Amino acid sequence: MSQTMTADQATFLLNDMYMGTLKTESRTTAKILQAVPAGKADYKPDSASRSAIELARHIAAADNRFVETVINGVFDTNPKLIPENVKTPAEVASWYEERYAKNFEALGKVPGEQLVKIVDFRGMFQWPAVKFLMFGLHHTIHHRGQLASYLRCMGAKVPSIYGESYDDAQARKAAGLVTILSFFLTVAQHARQHRRSS
Repeated sequence: MSQTMTADQATFLLNDMYMGTLKTESRTTAKILQAVPAGKADYKPDSASRSAIELARHIAAADNRFVETVINGVFDTNPKLIPENVKTPAEVASWYEERYAKNFEALGKVPGEQLVKIVDFRGMFQWPAVKFLMFGLHHTIHHRGQLASYLRCMGAKVPSIYGESYDDAQARKAAGLVTILSFFLTVAQHARQHRRSS
């Protein structure tokens, strides 16, 4: 026997469970979108797959669409969410970050009564609006994983997602080596100056 979600329960879910996760995950999504190399945006691992730019546009649009479902109380099926002049991976990433930031701020102001409003998803199911946040997040994580798997094949670096990636670890090690070398060069310079002044 299922119970109806109350406005207080929905507000708790949003504020105490979902908002922090959504913010963290949107940052990760932005990193993956930013990592797509412009010159390889048409890459696809198979003819049945979406290209990297198609996948990037889908992720950017859908992640915002699910948040907007909660804000607006309706699932918008308009396929043209991202303007046509947003073409490159960098433009898609920028559009995503700006739109998500505005949506995230608006989401935090949605009252409990709107969070429990029943929203139809393409005639397949009807849920309280707040449930669309995790549904959308899982959708984003799925497609973000697909896009992340394209990155090395396109010659790009894979950013850290749920822990340090190989590429970020290599960059950290290289930065540490540069720091150590810089330290020893500074010590050597001081030693030379000390010898000259003695």
